[in-house]
Amino acid sequence: MESDSLTFVGNHCNAFVFTPVSSSSSLCLTKFLSNKTHESHSHVRSKAILSMVAANPSSATTTNQEATTKLSKVEEMKVASKGLRYPLLEEMQNDEVFISENGVQIMKYHGSYQQDDRERRAPGKPKHYQFMLRLKMPAGEFPAHMYRTLDDLSEEYGNHTLRATTRCAWQMHGILKGNMKMVMSTLMNSGGGTMGACGDISRNVVATPAPIVSKEYEYVRYYSKMIAEVLAPQTGAFAEMWLDGEKAASIESWKKSIDMNEVQRIIKHDNGKGVVFNDKEEPIYGETYLPRKFKVGITVPGDNSIDIYTQDIGLVVITKKNGELDGFNVIVGGGMGRTHNKENTFARTGDHLGFVPKTKVFALVKAIVAAQRDHGNREYRPNARMKYLVDKLGIA
Repeated sequence: MESDSLTFVGNHCNAFVFTPVSSSSSLCLTKFLSNKTHESHSHVRSKAILSMVAANPSSATTTNQEATTKLSKVEEMKVASKGLRYPLLEEMQNDEVFISENGVQIMKYHGSYQQDDRERRAPGKPKHYQFMLRLKMPAGEFPAHMYRTLDDLSEEYGNHTLRATTRCAWQMHGILKGNMKMVMSTLMNSGGGTMGACGDISRNVVATPAPIVSKEYEYVRYYSKMIAEVLAPQTGAFAEMWLDGEKAASIESWKKSIDMNEVQRIIKHDNGKGVVFNDKEEPIYGETYLPRKFKVGITVPGDNSIDIYTQDIGLVVITKKNGELDGFNVIVGGGMGRTHNKENTFARTGDHLGFVPKTKVFALVKAIVAAQRDHGNREYRPNARMKYLVDKLGIA
């Protein structure tokens, strides 16, 4: 069972407490000292506690949407979407060949971007709108039958190309608006999906792509799929939009190897410290989801093929001498993107947070996401990634 706080072992004698203080819901990182040892390791390590606690009980559930007075336009669009439904439900049924700016922003959460065909651009001529789809593929796994389906769809409805992404997924380009529902429903009924590939939510959870058969790599793949589903949007908008509210004929391929009942238990578990919303369709994300995209990566010691220090949360599998999983080393606040000509944006490598036992890893991930949800910058999107929150406030 998950406890009310997160206890994890780190290499330094520090304890970190994420503490919302005052009605402004600002983040206070309070440091404590401890010298307790961890018996399963030969060297002395400290015990640390990461706990979202509220000095004012009402501040624990106060989001940035409620605590600020000037939100970006995208934040207003998210609230107005009613769980990623509007204006898409209407706009995807009209006779236009494009969707509005509001629709473009919400379509991202459905795994698609509206684009125009660059090859057909001409001065004074209308744009030739089309859509790109990005698939969700936790750990980069993709069954052969799904590749054949994707290839067929690209040939019939796309521009006959498939593109591999840096987060171990596929993109299909050139889909016309009128064909979107056919393509999306075919993917979903075949065991694929695009939910969580784009938007201000947890993106595709990446794992080292090395095809190595070992316990360590098995843990990486398993926890990639579990975390991908724990942080997946819970809204019914996807089925309503693309399947007319019906269930897909086949569940997503990666869900077949994890316990979805356990996933739901983890999502809804409430430690009483403001991490989840019990009265909302989205228990973790709430009505406004995250301030910006959020990236999680998992690997093993010595394998940095996923560039672990560039993730919002980086997890490194740590095993015992007998090969059984002990827990994870945790890195937070990485990201290499910056905005051209904006000097207040910058690349940043993640910081070492500590070690978390396997029994606490899901609670830890939820707490970190909730800290970014409630305290990330929702006014100025160029500074909305979690790296700016960590850089500003630190972890010690």
